[in-house]
Amino acid sequence: MFGQLGAPIGFLLANALFLYLTLSVSQEDFQNWAWRYPFFVAFAINVVALFARLRLVLTEEYTLAMEEKELEPVSTKKMLDEEGPTIFLGAFAALASYALFHIVTIFPLSWISLQNSQVITNVLTVQIFGGVIGVVATLASGLIASRLGKRALVASMAVLIAAFAAFAPALLGGSAGAQNAFILIGFALLGLSYGQSSGTVTDNFAPRFRYAGAALTSDFAWLFGAAFAPLIALGLSVHFGLTAVSGYLLSGALSTLLALYILRRLAAK
Repeated sequence: MFGQLGAPIGFLLANALFLYLTLSVSQEDFQNWAWRYPFFVAFAINVVALFARLRLVLTEEYTLAMEEKELEPVSTKKMLDEEGPTIFLGAFAALASYALFHIVTIFPLSWISLQNSQVITNVLTVQIFGGVIGVVATLASGLIASRLGKRALVASMAVLIAAFAAFAPALLGGSAGAQNAFILIGFALLGLSYGQSSGTVTDNFAPRFRYAGAALTSDFAWLFGAAFAPLIALGLSVHFGLTAVSGYLLSGALSTLLALYILRRLAAK
């Protein structure tokens, strides 16, 4: 759960910075140069994060584990050859929460801007509150998962995300209050689901593949579920309406439930 907190906290800070710039400079200046500033900040943060990761690997405990052969370097090819199905299923097991992430963060800004139904600064403010809800929900996911189990929680949230998808067109296509409700409810579901999504398949990996396998599974989940989600959702909404976006999010929830079911059957063998 603690590792997953980075996403909602990072979104909250980034959104606050965009809101500050939107309120501080003219629209022309924002379009010309100010929109680039948060990306420079993100680059600096990534440099610090890379240094932190490298120092983590080089700690005395890791070095000792490597010397005693408790940890061994494994090639990506070997891992894919032996754990390919687990990685594939793991990526789809997290699909609902990863798709939901961009559906409640980036897509509402685009949709509301195109519809001109709200002032963008109001939406950014609501999303800051949504980020706070996401942080609290992510923390709560750890407590809930300790009682229900990670997979049970992720499966339950996939069902709720599917129900949420059914109401998405009415909320996003409704009043400003309904649009804000879409964002806030979405962040609550996101925190509870995303908080445990990375740990759903960890136990399925052989111990020596567990660390790298979990990381690669998360990367593929981002690629399949989130990387193109804002563009896909916006394209679907423009050409087919918000109902198509609902179908897109529903497909992610169904993929999660199916992948979790297959993983459960495989683990039982």
